Amino acid sequence: MSVPLSDRLDRLVLTVRDIAATRAFYRDVLGMKVVTFDGGRTAWRLGSQKINVHQAGGEFEPKTARPTPGAAGLCFVVARPPAEVTAHLHGRGVEIDEGPVVRLGALGPIESVYVRDPDGNLIELAAYANGRAPRE
Repeated sequence: MSVPLSDRLDRLVLTVRDIAATRAFYRDVLGMKVVTFDGGRTAWRLGSQKINVHQAGGEFEPKTARPTPGAAGLCFVVARPPAEVTAHLHGRGVEIDEGPVVRLGALGPIESVYVRDPDGNLIELAAYANGRAPRE
């Protein structure tokens, strides 16, 4: 197929052990907006994307073959320099696994800081040069 079937990510699903702890991390540390939908389901909104959250053992159908807390690796583009990201994380008591380090993002070089959410998911906070991702 020469033309991609899809052109962007709409949402993804994280399976978590403790929705309240995860909500606090994504809201208070990463600054994502918490949204509630379909009678109490939880999600975070980031720009035009959404992260739905499933409680481990109480996942909604359909679900992945092996829903597992801590099995994801996510990269979020940030508009702040890595030094500010690091200071922000330290100010909230978040341990940094690695970084800042230079990596290659989807649209070019990035400088990244790696942390873990309450379930151990690897969270990469990546800054493109000048705070903006280049256009495709």
